[in-house]
Amino acid sequence: MTAASVDDRRLVVRRARRVPRRRLALVTGGLAVVLIAVFLARVLGGDYTITFPDFLRIVGGKQIPGATFILMESKLPRAVMGVLVGIAFGLAGAIFQSTLRNPLASPDMVGISMGASASAVFGIVVLSLSGPALSAFAVVGAVLTAIAIRLVAGPDASYRLVLVGVTAAAALMAVIEYLFTRADQYDAQLALRWLTGSLNAADWPAIRVLLVCLAVLLPAVAWAARAQRALELGPDTASGLGVTALYADCLLLLAALLAAIGVAAAGPVAFVAFAAGPIARALNGGRVTLTGAALVGAVVMVGADYVGTYGIPDTNLPVGVVTGAFGAPFLLWLLASGRTGRRSS
Repeated sequence: MTAASVDDRRLVVRRARRVPRRRLALVTGGLAVVLIAVFLARVLGGDYTITFPDFLRIVGGKQIPGATFILMESKLPRAVMGVLVGIAFGLAGAIFQSTLRNPLASPDMVGISMGASASAVFGIVVLSLSGPALSAFAVVGAVLTAIAIRLVAGPDASYRLVLVGVTAAAALMAVIEYLFTRADQYDAQLALRWLTGSLNAADWPAIRVLLVCLAVLLPAVAWAARAQRALELGPDTASGLGVTALYADCLLLLAALLAAIGVAAAGPVAFVAFAAGPIARALNGGRVTLTGAALVGAVVMVGADYVGTYGIPDTNLPVGVVTGAFGAPFLLWLLASGRTGRRSS
């Protein structure tokens, strides 16, 4: 083989690598622009419109009667909370789907979100918890559920874990229904409102806690995700490349924590974690992109909150109702069109 032919092959390989990288950069940049547009629409639009110059002045500290209170106590906290929760859900769903090599896997499908929900309903009905205590109780419930599912599933995480998770979700749903039969009317309304998923409780203290959690979890995800491509090839191939099952368990635990803090902040918002990964993959030519999934999750959360608040006159729908209404047809379309497969990056 001549040196010229070797150089030609190297050139072909370099060009082949540039195409996915260029597309990933375009997808990431495009989603970032869409997120900014949706965020500004949520903050500036609606029943009480705020101009962009006034927005900058208010954020800079100037007091504008009426507008300052509406922006800083209602619109901006909901938008910021929507972005953060959407990032957590989108990233958690993409990690589950890529690590388990199952596009239909996500925290809300395999019982993680249901574990947080059952724990929260128990806290409301039996322990009369609320506020930060209820959120912490939901996180503990989600983490314990994730650990229990992993232990029962055994070593074949790519197959048995999904089945065990679906079974656990059904059992936890039965627990929730039983708790509803024991609850009084007031507690039942609180639990039902929490189970729907909403950004109504968004405030700056909760946002600060969520920011701290993400500041810890996101670097850990970035470190563990270095083994993602090897894990997508299957456990045997990954083991041959020096990537042990410990990396997969670490990624799944981090994803469970991301889903848990998202549920603790906004409730079990339906289908965001499930849909973010497939949408990001489709935009990226079938290749997994965790950053794209996080951005898609944020866009879906903020956009759904805008539609729920202003889409129907004189009606304020929780964000979970909107995502559920659009998520169920999306799941059916995904199954009917055969788009549950993907190719490895």
